[in-house]
Amino acid sequence: MQWLKRHWFLVGLVVLIPTGITLGMRLSPDSIHRIELAIGPKSTTYLVAVILFLMSFSLDSRQLGRSLRYPGPVIFACLVNYGLTPLIAWPLMPLQQHNGLAIGLMIAATVPCTMAAASVWTRKAGGNDAVSLLVTMLTNGLCFLFTPLWLSVVVASTFEFDTLDMMKRLIFSALIPATLGQLVRLIPRLRQLAIDHKSLVGVVAQSCVLIIVFSAAFLKAGPQLADTSRPGIGLVPVLVVWISCIVVHLLAMLIAWQGGKFLGFSREDRVAVAMSGSQKTLPIGLLVANHFGGFALFPMLMYHASQLFIDTWVAERMAEQGDDNQSPKH
Repeated sequence: MQWLKRHWFLVGLVVLIPTGITLGMRLSPDSIHRIELAIGPKSTTYLVAVILFLMSFSLDSRQLGRSLRYPGPVIFACLVNYGLTPLIAWPLMPLQQHNGLAIGLMIAATVPCTMAAASVWTRKAGGNDAVSLLVTMLTNGLCFLFTPLWLSVVVASTFEFDTLDMMKRLIFSALIPATLGQLVRLIPRLRQLAIDHKSLVGVVAQSCVLIIVFSAAFLKAGPQLADTSRPGIGLVPVLVVWISCIVVHLLAMLIAWQGGKFLGFSREDRVAVAMSGSQKTLPIGLLVANHFGGFALFPMLMYHASQLFIDTWVAERMAEQGDDNQSPKH
């Protein structure tokens, strides 16, 4: 029961993705269309806005003082997250055996850092979560600028892409809700409410993420897999893109860790840089991927699920090494 309590989100992903795809493949296109009309075209945008507001509302920005005084680790982590990670993914795009998977890989590489997981894993690994928190806030606040710009450079020749429209969508669904979440915390009573019910706020936000995941699998991925008029994807393309997601994540983490060492950062700051520099957020990734169609969703789901498993193991190893280094020598 304790395992399920800790990993319920992962279990939800494992259950809801195949369930949504299966249902989407079995329903007729007319039924899918009626459901989409009933839900509304902007439902994902609204849900992402709710998620970003809740996650921002739960973040305590008062602990950011030291990171602002010594901004080197934060700047480097942001450069890895928004600069290096897309550069790692770009040359892997031609290896993909479906255009949707190629653009999905690039979307996963260009979206911002996770809203909560980076700080959670940083703390588990004995790192400086003030650094990861500031990286989270900066990358999510600037996603309306960097994500569309990267995609306009990389995929404009292959897909129809309106950069300004994507910027506006991300401003309304990410920047404004995240800013409002922090502004609401300025009210003492509401700040205390966020502190007292932080776990509940996180559960509600993650439940909204699962709704988006199920909706994407049900209304986008499933129908596209069932459409015999379009080329489908087999096991090999899925394995290629999944391995590519893991390679991008691990390379970004490794370069962030070693780069922090080269720049003379403390161990605690290097842990934060490695986690926040390589992790990517699911809600914004799914929002952007929805613009490109069903198969573009898969790499974002793969990247996010992989980083949860990989970073759990990495954080445990980092914590053990930190304990060994701090233990007294006889």
